Amino acid sequence: MINMIIARMEREHIPEIVKLEELCFSTPWTYENLEEELDNKTAYFFVALEGEKVIGYIGVNVIEDSCFINNIAVYPEYRRQGVGKALIKIASLTADAMGTDFISLEVRESNYPAIAMYKSLGFEEMGMRRDFYRRPRENALIMTKIFSKKD
Repeated sequence: MINMIIARMEREHIPEIVKLEELCFSTPWTYENLEEELDNKTAYFFVALEGEKVIGYIGVNVIEDSCFINNIAVYPEYRRQGVGKALIKIASLTADAMGTDFISLEVRESNYPAIAMYKSLGFEEMGMRRDFYRRPRENALIMTKIFSKKD
């Protein structure tokens, strides 16, 4: 069992997140891209930490009544241990608490484990973006979780 905490991303986390980005994505975010998000008023980036080690992260943007997940990544040796779910849950709680109507993301249509996880957390397939990904070229499924509004 992982002894993990979720915290807001700080500058000192960025070098480890860059390594994770380079490991997981064909077009990774750079140090500068991530650093800019620290000052972005619409951005909420969280890290999953085991001790001081970044084992995963998620970044979202909240714009008016919408929330979009930019990236979520977990080191391979920590996958299928609840890290991704914990990150999605904190992003969803943040978005819901800020009064958004939904949280949405794109995922490679071949990423069956991620799709299954998102569905287990209440996300539904809402559409597709053709040729969204490069290297390799692939369609993206748009997955969205709609929050019920309280009157």
